[in-house]
Amino acid sequence: MARLNLKLLLFLLIAVVSCTLVTYIFTCGHPTSSHTSFIHRLKESSSPESRGKLYEELLCSINGMYHISCRKEGREVFIPFSFLEKYYEVYGKLTKNRGHEQFEWSHSYSKVFKPTTRYNSSGMFMYFSNYNVEVRDRVKCISATEGVPVSTQWEASGYYYPVQVAQYGLSHYSKNLSDRPPKRKVLEDGNLVTAKWQVPKGASVKRNYDYEKFTHVLEFNSHDSPGISLKLKQGIDLVLSFDLRFLSMNGSLTIFLEDRDRSTIFPVSFVCSPVLIHVLNSSAGSYSTNYGLGSCQNWNQLTRDLHVDLVKGHVLSGRGKKLSKTKLRIHHLLIKGHGQLDNLTLASSNHMGMFYSSADWLVRHQDSSGGWPIGVKRKIASGKADLDPGWYSAMGQGQAMSLLIRAYYRSGESHYLEAALKGMKPFSKSSTEGGVRAYFMNQYPWYEEYPTVPPSFVLNGFIYSLIGLYDVLSLAPHDQVGDAQLLFDQGMHSLKKLLPLFDTGSGTVYDLRHFTLGLAPNIARWDYHSTHINQLLLLSTIDSDPILTTIASRWISYMSGKRAAHN
Repeated sequence: MARLNLKLLLFLLIAVVSCTLVTYIFTCGHPTSSHTSFIHRLKESSSPESRGKLYEELLCSINGMYHISCRKEGREVFIPFSFLEKYYEVYGKLTKNRGHEQFEWSHSYSKVFKPTTRYNSSGMFMYFSNYNVEVRDRVKCISATEGVPVSTQWEASGYYYPVQVAQYGLSHYSKNLSDRPPKRKVLEDGNLVTAKWQVPKGASVKRNYDYEKFTHVLEFNSHDSPGISLKLKQGIDLVLSFDLRFLSMNGSLTIFLEDRDRSTIFPVSFVCSPVLIHVLNSSAGSYSTNYGLGSCQNWNQLTRDLHVDLVKGHVLSGRGKKLSKTKLRIHHLLIKGHGQLDNLTLASSNHMGMFYSSADWLVRHQDSSGGWPIGVKRKIASGKADLDPGWYSAMGQGQAMSLLIRAYYRSGESHYLEAALKGMKPFSKSSTEGGVRAYFMNQYPWYEEYPTVPPSFVLNGFIYSLIGLYDVLSLAPHDQVGDAQLLFDQGMHSLKKLLPLFDTGSGTVYDLRHFTLGLAPNIARWDYHSTHINQLLLLSTIDSDPILTTIASRWISYMSGKRAAHN
């Protein structure tokens, strides 16, 4: 009996110690006890047997306008996040943390890039190495004749938008500095490197000296054969560069891409046609994408990201499934007609080739007034202050200048410098007279992204124009900068005076239309708000005035839900 009592006493002692230990861990003894306790309550409330015990259903009336199902737990009321998300424009998602599911709430979806060094006009342009302009939905394709994006932002048929052209070039310039050096293989140069073309009966290839290019080139003539082909080894590189011209009226160069998962072949052709891009659907369900080269009689220098070319055709064909770049490879090439080919090169990237395509387009399309006219109508606000085709954009001028002066810096070619300097002309001309210069309260000069009458005072476009002026000041010969210093100084003075007008106390406004047009404020969405911050932080590295960092810091705090104090 004594031994039995001793065992019972020992059992009770172990039970008491165990209960005490468990209570300690789950209440106050664990460094994350409150988090663990909360997770435990969540699990209890979600279990079938406890559902309905810890909370009760409740009807919520939101400002008398919305009625939704909520839950009440004691004196606490829980409102569905699906409602809060839309009502307050906040963002959230379920994630895992230390093995537990948790909910992450954020007030903004955009990102601030804090500079670590002084802005360098010959280096990366802001954070544009993260930009992929060509894959944007509002880019119809990359033109085969011009080598730059064709925009559909304000006109579905497509047009060349100088802002987009400049951003395309600046993004690739920046990627060239941030990315690894590309892998590159010359396939055919008509001289030192010759490819093993498969030439059918009746067709011919030969290498001749071309007196226009001052080098040897490959001359081909397929005659009536199915075409001259080149089989390529398996690989993942999809950036193809080549110089091409046709000596006959009709001809084509086709790249056959293979989806290694589905064993599907996708032809992408460059043809003698004025049509920008055309998709041909076959009765078998496949399709081919054709890019027009124009008349083809002159040399065309092309740099093509074949994945982008294929995706743009895929979209036009009406197919919804995305095409993974990593699952594509070039199967073979096929050339038809009579023509010449040179510098056929396959690479993992060719950022500088795409950069110079933009620079050359800007040189070719700059008008006598120094501007890059935008050939579509722009409707600013409900029929008020519309812009007719042919208007200039200070943002377009500034970003074009940033690109061109970098092209001059890298190449030493004077025509890039001349175009960059000429691009300043519209800054000294009133927006009422076809320029981009406006005044706030007849006192502070402002360079208009959209030169409306009355002015709209767009913030991000104005700052981009200031960066363009600064880039010219930094990289152009000092005896040729003209009015760049004066224009930049006047603009910076206006910026510092007007910045507070863009502050809402919880975010920023995109422009000042509520002041000039009498409309409701045009609140900047978070990606524009973060652009404002990133621009101010960049300027703060070249101008020590504390107003730039003070305002940027306050605007950063808005992104985590902070608001200005009320009375």
